[in-house]
Amino acid sequence: MKNILKKITVGVFVLGTAATFSAQKIDAKAKSILDAVSSNYKAKNNVYFKFVYGTGHNKKVTKTEPGVFYSAQDKYKLKIMGTEQIFDGNKVYNISGEDQEVTVAKPTPDSQIFSPLNYVEEYKKGYNVKYLGKITVNGVKTDHIKLIPTKNNGIKEVNLFVNDAKKQLVKLEQFSTDNSVSVIAISDYKENQTLSNSMFSFDKNQYKNYLITEL
Repeated sequence: MKNILKKITVGVFVLGTAATFSAQKIDAKAKSILDAVSSNYKAKNNVYFKFVYGTGHNKKVTKTEPGVFYSAQDKYKLKIMGTEQIFDGNKVYNISGEDQEVTVAKPTPDSQIFSPLNYVEEYKKGYNVKYLGKITVNGVKTDHIKLIPTKNNGIKEVNLFVNDAKKQLVKLEQFSTDNSVSVIAISDYKENQTLSNSMFSFDKNQYKNYLITEL
Protein backbone atom coordinates (compact mmCIF):
# COMPACT_ATOMS: atom_id res chain seq x y z
CA MET A 1 0.00 0.00 0.00
CA LYS A 2 2.86 2.45 0.60
CA ASN A 3 3.27 3.12 -3.14
CA ILE A 4 -0.36 3.72 -4.07
CA LEU A 5 -0.25 7.49 -3.48
CA LYS A 6 2.86 7.79 -5.60
CA LYS A 7 1.12 5.86 -8.36
CA ILE A 8 -1.87 8.16 -8.28
CA THR A 9 -0.01 11.46 -8.14
CA VAL A 10 2.92 10.68 -10.41
CA GLY A 11 2.47 7.50 -12.39
CA VAL A 12 -1.19 7.48 -13.34
CA PHE A 13 -2.31 10.70 -14.95
CA VAL A 14 0.73 12.07 -16.76
CA LEU A 15 -0.78 14.86 -18.80
CA GLY A 16 1.68 17.32 -20.29
CA THR A 17 4.87 15.25 -20.08
CA ALA A 18 5.94 15.55 -23.71
CA ALA A 19 8.66 18.15 -24.24
CA THR A 20 7.62 19.65 -27.57
CA PHE A 21 4.30 19.82 -29.35
CA SER A 22 2.88 20.28 -32.80
CA ALA A 23 -0.06 22.53 -33.60
CA GLN A 24 -3.10 21.82 -31.47
CA LYS A 25 -6.73 21.54 -32.47
CA ILE A 26 -8.94 22.71 -29.61
CA ASP A 27 -12.70 22.58 -29.99
CA ALA A 28 -14.21 25.92 -28.91
CA LYS A 29 -17.07 24.31 -26.96
CA ALA A 30 -14.72 21.97 -25.11
CA LYS A 31 -12.41 24.87 -24.25
CA SER A 32 -15.31 26.91 -22.93
CA ILE A 33 -16.44 24.06 -20.66
CA LEU A 34 -12.97 23.31 -19.29
CA ASP A 35 -12.19 26.97 -18.66
CA ALA A 36 -15.47 27.32 -16.77
CA VAL A 37 -14.65 24.29 -14.60
CA SER A 38 -11.20 25.70 -13.86
CA SER A 39 -12.64 29.07 -12.88
CA ASN A 40 -15.21 27.38 -10.66
CA TYR A 41 -12.59 25.42 -8.69
CA LYS A 42 -10.33 28.44 -8.31
CA ALA A 43 -13.19 30.55 -6.95
CA LYS A 44 -13.75 28.21 -3.98
CA ASN A 45 -12.02 28.60 -0.62
CA ASN A 46 -11.79 24.83 -0.37
CA VAL A 47 -13.16 21.70 -2.02
CA TYR A 48 -13.91 18.20 -0.73
CA PHE A 49 -14.97 15.10 -2.66
CA LYS A 50 -15.02 11.35 -2.51
CA PHE A 51 -13.61 9.32 -5.39
CA VAL A 52 -13.05 5.80 -6.61
CA TYR A 53 -9.71 5.13 -8.25
CA GLY A 54 -9.76 2.26 -10.73
CA THR A 55 -7.05 0.51 -12.74
CA GLY A 56 -6.98 -2.23 -15.35
CA HIS A 57 -6.04 -3.14 -18.91
CA ASN A 58 -7.66 -3.21 -22.35
CA LYS A 59 -10.29 -0.61 -21.40
CA LYS A 60 -11.51 -2.76 -18.51
CA VAL A 61 -11.16 -1.71 -14.85
CA THR A 62 -10.32 -4.70 -12.67
CA LYS A 63 -9.35 -3.07 -9.37
CA THR A 64 -10.83 -0.12 -7.47
CA GLU A 65 -9.90 1.78 -4.31
CA PRO A 66 -12.07 4.41 -2.55
CA GLY A 67 -10.60 7.68 -1.33
CA VAL A 68 -11.30 11.24 -0.18
CA PHE A 69 -9.71 14.53 -1.17
CA TYR A 70 -9.54 17.98 0.44
CA SER A 71 -7.98 21.05 -1.17
CA ALA A 72 -7.62 24.75 -0.43
CA GLN A 73 -5.89 26.88 -3.04
CA ASP A 74 -2.52 25.13 -3.65
CA LYS A 75 -2.73 22.81 -0.64
CA TYR A 76 -4.40 19.41 -0.39
CA LYS A 77 -4.91 16.25 1.66
CA LEU A 78 -5.55 12.89 0.01
CA LYS A 79 -6.65 9.73 1.85
CA ILE A 80 -6.95 6.28 0.30
CA MET A 81 -6.91 2.78 1.83
CA GLY A 82 -5.27 3.71 5.12
CA THR A 83 -2.62 5.90 3.54
CA GLU A 84 -2.48 9.67 3.46
CA GLN A 85 -0.74 12.36 1.45
CA ILE A 86 -0.47 16.01 2.46
CA PHE A 87 0.80 18.86 0.31
CA ASP A 88 1.33 21.98 2.43
CA GLY A 89 2.17 24.18 -0.55
CA ASN A 90 5.87 23.39 -0.26
CA LYS A 91 6.46 19.71 0.45
CA VAL A 92 4.60 16.45 -0.09
CA TYR A 93 4.22 14.12 2.89
CA ASN A 94 3.38 10.47 2.15
CA ILE A 95 2.14 8.77 5.33
CA SER A 96 1.71 5.00 5.54
CA GLY A 97 0.00 3.73 8.67
CA GLU A 98 0.58 0.12 7.61
CA ASP A 99 4.34 0.59 7.29
CA GLN A 100 4.63 3.31 9.97
CA GLU A 101 6.63 5.33 7.52
CA VAL A 102 6.59 8.94 6.30
CA THR A 103 8.46 10.16 3.23
CA VAL A 104 8.91 13.88 2.64
CA ALA A 105 9.83 15.46 -0.69
CA LYS A 106 9.47 18.63 -2.73
CA PRO A 107 7.45 18.21 -5.94
CA THR A 108 9.59 18.04 -9.08
CA PRO A 109 8.68 19.94 -12.28
CA ASP A 110 7.54 16.72 -13.99
CA SER A 111 5.51 15.36 -11.06
CA GLN A 112 1.72 15.60 -10.93
CA ILE A 113 -0.13 16.96 -7.93
CA PHE A 114 -3.47 15.25 -7.36
CA SER A 115 -5.88 18.05 -8.16
CA PRO A 116 -8.88 18.36 -10.44
CA LEU A 117 -7.29 21.46 -11.93
CA ASN A 118 -4.54 19.36 -13.50
CA TYR A 119 -6.98 17.72 -15.83
CA VAL A 120 -8.94 20.77 -16.86
CA GLU A 121 -5.90 22.96 -17.51
CA GLU A 122 -3.34 20.58 -19.00
CA TYR A 123 -5.26 20.47 -22.27
CA LYS A 124 -3.36 23.66 -23.11
CA LYS A 125 -0.07 21.75 -23.20
CA GLY A 126 -0.11 19.65 -26.34
CA TYR A 127 -3.48 17.95 -26.65
CA ASN A 128 -6.06 17.99 -29.39
CA VAL A 129 -9.36 18.59 -27.63
CA LYS A 130 -12.79 17.62 -28.93
CA TYR A 131 -16.31 17.92 -27.56
CA LEU A 132 -18.21 14.65 -28.08
CA GLY A 133 -21.65 15.53 -26.73
CA LYS A 134 -23.85 14.64 -23.77
CA ILE A 135 -23.60 11.33 -21.92
CA THR A 136 -24.97 10.09 -18.59
CA VAL A 137 -22.23 8.95 -16.17
CA ASN A 138 -23.12 7.44 -12.79
CA GLY A 139 -26.59 8.94 -13.06
CA VAL A 140 -25.30 12.43 -13.90
CA LYS A 141 -25.79 14.13 -17.27
CA THR A 142 -22.32 15.17 -18.41
CA ASP A 143 -20.43 16.72 -21.30
CA HIS A 144 -17.88 14.32 -22.78
CA ILE A 145 -14.53 15.81 -23.81
CA LYS A 146 -11.70 13.83 -25.37
CA LEU A 147 -8.00 14.77 -25.23
CA ILE A 148 -5.50 13.18 -27.62
CA PRO A 149 -1.79 14.08 -27.33
CA THR A 150 -0.14 15.78 -30.30
CA LYS A 151 3.13 13.98 -29.52
CA ASN A 152 3.93 10.53 -28.16
CA ASN A 153 3.90 10.73 -24.37
CA GLY A 154 2.68 7.25 -23.49
CA ILE A 155 -1.00 8.19 -23.63
CA LYS A 156 -3.56 7.18 -26.24
CA GLU A 157 -6.36 9.40 -25.00
CA VAL A 158 -7.94 11.05 -21.97
CA ASN A 159 -11.69 11.36 -21.47
CA LEU A 160 -13.18 14.01 -19.19
CA PHE A 161 -16.82 13.95 -18.11
CA VAL A 162 -18.10 17.27 -16.78
CA ASN A 163 -21.30 18.16 -14.95
CA ASP A 164 -21.86 21.31 -16.99
CA ALA A 165 -24.63 22.64 -14.74
CA LYS A 166 -22.37 22.61 -11.67
CA LYS A 167 -19.05 23.10 -13.54
CA GLN A 168 -17.56 20.04 -11.83
CA LEU A 169 -15.68 16.98 -12.99
CA VAL A 170 -17.56 13.71 -12.60
CA LYS A 171 -15.11 11.22 -14.11
CA LEU A 172 -11.68 11.03 -15.72
CA GLU A 173 -10.36 8.18 -17.88
CA GLN A 174 -6.83 7.74 -19.17
CA PHE A 175 -5.89 5.07 -21.71
CA SER A 176 -2.16 4.49 -22.18
CA THR A 177 -0.15 3.04 -25.05
CA ASP A 178 0.67 -0.04 -22.92
CA ASN A 179 -3.09 -0.77 -22.87
CA SER A 180 -3.44 0.16 -19.20
CA VAL A 181 -6.41 2.20 -18.05
CA SER A 182 -6.76 4.52 -15.06
CA VAL A 183 -10.07 5.98 -13.91
CA ILE A 184 -11.11 8.43 -11.22
CA ALA A 185 -14.85 8.66 -10.53
CA ILE A 186 -15.77 11.64 -8.34
CA SER A 187 -18.80 12.12 -6.08
CA ASP A 188 -20.13 13.87 -2.97
CA TYR A 189 -18.75 17.35 -3.60
CA LYS A 190 -18.66 19.86 -0.75
CA GLU A 191 -17.32 23.39 -1.04
CA ASN A 192 -16.29 26.28 1.24
CA GLN A 193 -16.41 24.24 4.44
CA THR A 194 -14.96 25.35 7.76
CA LEU A 195 -11.72 23.39 7.97
CA SER A 196 -9.19 23.08 10.76
CA ASN A 197 -6.10 25.28 10.48
CA SER A 198 -4.00 22.11 10.73
CA MET A 199 -5.81 20.31 7.89
CA PHE A 200 -2.95 20.80 5.43
CA SER A 201 0.03 20.73 7.80
CA PHE A 202 2.25 17.88 8.96
CA ASP A 203 2.98 17.55 12.68
CA LYS A 204 5.89 15.14 13.21
CA ASN A 205 5.02 14.90 16.91
CA GLN A 206 2.01 12.80 15.90
CA TYR A 207 4.32 10.27 14.25
CA LYS A 208 7.00 9.67 16.88
CA ASN A 209 7.06 5.91 16.21
CA TYR A 210 7.27 6.34 12.42
CA LEU A 211 10.35 6.25 10.25
CA ILE A 212 10.50 9.70 8.66
CA THR A 213 12.63 9.97 5.50
CA GLU A 214 13.26 13.25 3.71
CA LEU A 215 14.16 12.75 0.06
